[in-house]
Amino acid sequence: TPPLRIPPSVLVQIYYTSPLRIHPPWPNFSCLHCLSICQLLEREDDSLHLTESAAGVDRVLSGKLTELLKISGPGLKKGKSRIFYGLHEDFPCIAVVGLGRNSLGVCGTEYWDTCKENIRAAIAGGCRVLQNHVLTHIEVDGCNDSQSAAEGAVLGLFTYDDLKTKKKTRVTTQLHGSGCVSGWEKGVLYGEGQNLARYLMEAPANHVTPSVFADTITNRLAPYADHVTVHKRSQEWIEEQQMGAFLSVSKGSEEPPVFLELHYNGCPDNTQCPLLLVGKGITFDSGGISLKPPSGMDAMRADMGGAATVCSAIVTAAALNLPINIIGLAPLCENMPSGKANKPGDVVTAKNGKTIQVDNTDAEGRLILADALCYAHSFNPRAIVNAATLTGAMDVALGSAATGVFTNSDWLWEQLHKASVVTGDRVWRMPLFQHYTRQVTDCQLADLNNVGKYSRSGGACTAAAFLREFVTAPHWAHLDIAGVMTNKDEVTVVFWNIDLRAVFDFCIDFTGFVSLS
Repeated sequence: TPPLRIPPSVLVQIYYTSPLRIHPPWPNFSCLHCLSICQLLEREDDSLHLTESAAGVDRVLSGKLTELLKISGPGLKKGKSRIFYGLHEDFPCIAVVGLGRNSLGVCGTEYWDTCKENIRAAIAGGCRVLQNHVLTHIEVDGCNDSQSAAEGAVLGLFTYDDLKTKKKTRVTTQLHGSGCVSGWEKGVLYGEGQNLARYLMEAPANHVTPSVFADTITNRLAPYADHVTVHKRSQEWIEEQQMGAFLSVSKGSEEPPVFLELHYNGCPDNTQCPLLLVGKGITFDSGGISLKPPSGMDAMRADMGGAATVCSAIVTAAALNLPINIIGLAPLCENMPSGKANKPGDVVTAKNGKTIQVDNTDAEGRLILADALCYAHSFNPRAIVNAATLTGAMDVALGSAATGVFTNSDWLWEQLHKASVVTGDRVWRMPLFQHYTRQVTDCQLADLNNVGKYSRSGGACTAAAFLREFVTAPHWAHLDIAGVMTNKDEVTVVFWNIDLRAVFDFCIDFTGFVSLS
């Protein structure tokens, strides 16, 4: 009797749901698996086109892969996947994912490279499908863009389950075939850098206090101690620096503040002016006396996303061995209500001597950034970029589609925008009009008010105008990442969607600019 021919979909159902113990007819089922990506050209004839690696697998299988794709259902659309089992002894499980059209590139309306973004999303989705099938090793099709494929794989497989008894399968990945190995390795570093930031943001606030955050970054930078210096500044040092705005926020919590200062020296020329990165590091934001509503407050464990972005960028720069000098500053504290906390109407003094009327204690991020930006100027930086989950108004304005960028430098904007197009972490330029400056300088008791005169109107813009009062550098950019702090349905690759890979690419572009200068 000839063997029973079971369609792949039925085989999957029988193997995973039948009470009978059916052994798969191939060796090492949980050890070696291949992820192949097919590229569907969305033409009128709905024709199918495989990537180079997928076509190579199909040739080894004598066209079996193409045949199965044709008979297993309707055309494979972008982002959709199918899994086939038992086609080859070396690759007992093959996932095929639709990439969409292969003729796409930089889109003038979407402001990203659609081809790269499709690869990231497809690879991420395919890897997650295989992970859900409890597979431990995946060979990934480079799709002629190994870096994007690696980013998708690393980002797609990320999960935070450290505190759960039942954990997801840990999956290792490697590039399939003869793709660009250096591009793959770079993509892995990009993805791991973003996952470090996501890990810090996902972890509960009682597990990532200011001190624990600083220790975590210190440990991650330990392998690069020959060209990285870490300073964990104590409360006494902060007081010596007369950072009154920062201290006014931290005093409401029992957790002591930490001012984390990172120096990455990748350029042998010690006279090179550094790139200065500053990140807001509120490890939990209750709102203080101006208490936030309880719904969704748990997400405020990620209010140090700016600090996570900055520190992860420096970890990645060190791993990439970039020939550039970078300094990262992260004021770390909690914003809590207590008998010692800021009260609405209090007046505090920043490091540069300006007085600030604190009318809303939930607008605390700009207070700690004010002192950090003042300190940043002491290093004579070539440019200053600060990142912060600063305002809910930015989420209202742009949602999770893009980071809002406020800058006094056209050159700096062009560099950030260029990097964002490549990485898919989109940015959008926002206004720094004097109109908004007047709303924070028209203050009853002090030089500045920490909220705009008209409260909710243009909240992201008045926050940026406030920060500008502490900046004298000609090249400064403020990235409000509040909208991309968490993922919405329209973003397919990541959960915490911080604008980190754009910062990585900006650092690389900045390296080239310094060399030309």
